[in-house]
Amino acid sequence: MPVANPLADLIAEKGVLLADGATGTNLFAMGLEAGDAPELWNEDQPEKIRKLHRDFVDAGSDIILTNSFGGTRHRLKLHHAQDRVFDLNKRAAEIAREIADAAPRKVIVAGSVGPTGELLIPLGALSYEAAVEAFVEQMEGLKAGGADVAWIETMSSGDEIKAACEAANKVGMPYTYTASFDTAGKTMMGIHPKDIHGLEGDVSEKPVAVGANCGVGASDILSSLLDMTAAKPGAAIIVKGNCGIPEFRGSEIYYSGTPPLMAEYARLAVDAGATIIGGCCGTACDHLKAMREAIDTHKKGEKPSLEAIVEKVGPFRNKTAGTGEDTPQRERRGGRRKG
Repeated sequence: MPVANPLADLIAEKGVLLADGATGTNLFAMGLEAGDAPELWNEDQPEKIRKLHRDFVDAGSDIILTNSFGGTRHRLKLHHAQDRVFDLNKRAAEIAREIADAAPRKVIVAGSVGPTGELLIPLGALSYEAAVEAFVEQMEGLKAGGADVAWIETMSSGDEIKAACEAANKVGMPYTYTASFDTAGKTMMGIHPKDIHGLEGDVSEKPVAVGANCGVGASDILSSLLDMTAAKPGAAIIVKGNCGIPEFRGSEIYYSGTPPLMAEYARLAVDAGATIIGGCCGTACDHLKAMREAIDTHKKGEKPSLEAIVEKVGPFRNKTAGTGEDTPQRERRGGRRKG
């Protein structure tokens, strides 16, 4: 029996969807301390998580991500909470579900699933089977809490993406996955944007969408988007880029993006073929409101050139990831936790 797929249904209805903004950045603004686990706030500070989701919905988001990015046992053990995986993830989904159900329009609850933080064999000690097991444990909680889709994100390893996709199939959830192309235009483990398709492997249910999130800035994620759409025209692609370029000011990270810049990013993303557009680190509700208006009022145009991207949202910070015939040509120029 096919898995119910509200996300695919909403894509079919609306064409282009707006995802939400930064979880970590906004929770830090609400008082989360560096080094604390945001997931514990699902039980300790649920009213703040509700407010974050509600603010994202009010700003126009079609998709809200649960506060569960670090919700595997491997992440939670750093906070002595590895025995609370199911409950914390279930609570994360329940809070988001409550806000989505109260919204005046259809809002998708996406169960955020980040990397385990462990390296898989042979580079590390985590077996593929153990990774699948950890993701299953997390996704069972998210599904029980009412998440519509497993939102696998900020990945760098193809094996870990495959393990998370296998887990989603085992749990019976539709899913998406995104990687972070933040190392010379590739992921830390060497995945090129054009190779993002098909990393789920031989599973019965394929992803609703794949794509990129986080990274180093709007220009670079748009360049990755051109690679991804060229590799598989017509595929549903996610871009959830950081709000401008992250810069240290003293001990604090500051993001340079303004609402007008993020609106321009959203228009360029539509032109470049994105299906789901959102913001990652640094993206607040003012940025999302500008992106919502941009998506609603923009008529899709020609795919932008790399020169047009630089002109409108600033220079690339990644070095070129490749210059093959199947890769958009770039100038050779130089220049975690999901926020």
